[in-house]
Amino acid sequence: MPDATHYLPPSAPTCPTFVDDTEYVPLIDGAAYLPELDRCLRDLRPGDAVFVAGLDMNPHIDLHGRGSADAGYCPLGEQLAAAAAAGVDVRVLIAGRVIASSIPWKGLGPFRENAKRMQELRRWRPAGLPDTADPPLARRVLLDYSGALLGSNHQKAVVLRLGGILTAFVGGIDLNVDRFDTGSHDTLRLRGERWGWHDCAVRVRGAAAARVHEVLRHRWLETTTLPPKRWLRALTHVPRRLNPRDPVPPPDEESPRPVAAAGTAVQVLRSFAPRKTDSLVPMGRRAWRTLPDGGVHEIFTVLSSAIDAARRYVYLEDQYLSESLGGDPRFELWPHLRAAADRGVKVILLGSGVRDPEDPGINLRPINRSLNRDLRDKLIGPLPAERRGNVAVYRLEHATVHAKLTLVDDAFVNIGSANMFARSMSGTDSEISAAAETTSPLVRDLRVAVWAEHLRTPLTAEVRTALEDLDLALAVWRSEWRPADAPADLWQRPGSPVGYAPKERALAPVGPS
Repeated sequence: MPDATHYLPPSAPTCPTFVDDTEYVPLIDGAAYLPELDRCLRDLRPGDAVFVAGLDMNPHIDLHGRGSADAGYCPLGEQLAAAAAAGVDVRVLIAGRVIASSIPWKGLGPFRENAKRMQELRRWRPAGLPDTADPPLARRVLLDYSGALLGSNHQKAVVLRLGGILTAFVGGIDLNVDRFDTGSHDTLRLRGERWGWHDCAVRVRGAAAARVHEVLRHRWLETTTLPPKRWLRALTHVPRRLNPRDPVPPPDEESPRPVAAAGTAVQVLRSFAPRKTDSLVPMGRRAWRTLPDGGVHEIFTVLSSAIDAARRYVYLEDQYLSESLGGDPRFELWPHLRAAADRGVKVILLGSGVRDPEDPGINLRPINRSLNRDLRDKLIGPLPAERRGNVAVYRLEHATVHAKLTLVDDAFVNIGSANMFARSMSGTDSEISAAAETTSPLVRDLRVAVWAEHLRTPLTAEVRTALEDLDLALAVWRSEWRPADAPADLWQRPGSPVGYAPKERALAPVGPS
């Protein structure tokens, strides 16, 4: 593809563009991502490497969704410990907050559980390991408590070196036991109620995977040089160090090795807070060793660039569709979405039908039943009345939309860990994503697959053809976007178009009316 791109900003030394040398494969929902990760882990051999980073990681997850009583059950902790014992270079970074890890109460996010899981992984002894041998992960699992006071290390990424070729996974899917879900979102239950978990990740193979590795390598260096902290497992226990005194050093740099992908440009993007450690007391603040003063805002730069360049549509899936405490108004996407709608671009936002059950004190109650304040005051309200019809806001019933997915014009895609709110864009939560601009059908095919999933219809040849036609497909979201020569009941009843056979109606309009 040409050096100049329309949606991605120009390549820079701090945020390079990888052109024609990186394979970009989206994976929708845990049932697609987790078994693919398992396949890569099973291919590891002595001398290979795997680097895992996550907000929330349970070492007892089976990557095929099996329970401990099921045949073939294989917990992730066993896979990682066995790989390390066999000579694979294994590293694990888990998010942590010092206060939340220390208070003997589970109500402050996953961080206290993460401290327990970190300790469990360090002590994990895989089958067949001699009793005299040290646990293989003892120095290879760290809790990363860097960043903003109100934030977290929210990045979810895995990098593997398999026979000299790098494969990276980036996305929103945590390695936790309730993330294995299929596109129908009708098999999971929570507190006796139906519940689904819609999410996505991307597999990146080739030169850009080295960039993902670089991000995690720098995090390992920053984490090993954090001021030591302790945590309290129980009130009667002695406080323990969160991290070992002598962790393994950061891995060596990986050389970018190309995997041909003609017509596709990829950027790996970051968000980081202004400081490595923050404090109400100036002497408690520390600067990053590997990052610039003021933090990193690459995800905001690229998303705002792509939205500003949009010609036909912007499609965005996000958990919240609203701002959250800790954001910076300078990094809000609302002005860019509003400007797109004002110039005639169709702006489609999809949010959750039920809350994330891990939000503190939250029950599985419905959300997004009406337009929230941010949608009203920052997107729809300021638009001229005749332009408000360019916006469509929906919720996905019975499901938490944990995907952080942006599509633009069937030519741009971004998949990662960053929510759309300024908290992620400004680096209050550290984030990572992989964006691609392409002349191939990659983005169109992803849009077709995702919209068919939400329509709950089989993707027959006829339905695929209709969804590939962007003029017809946009009518899924607002009937007035239907072409003049299309059937009046397009997407409104089974059989229109031919082959459309929804199992149920999962998409519910929120507004504007």
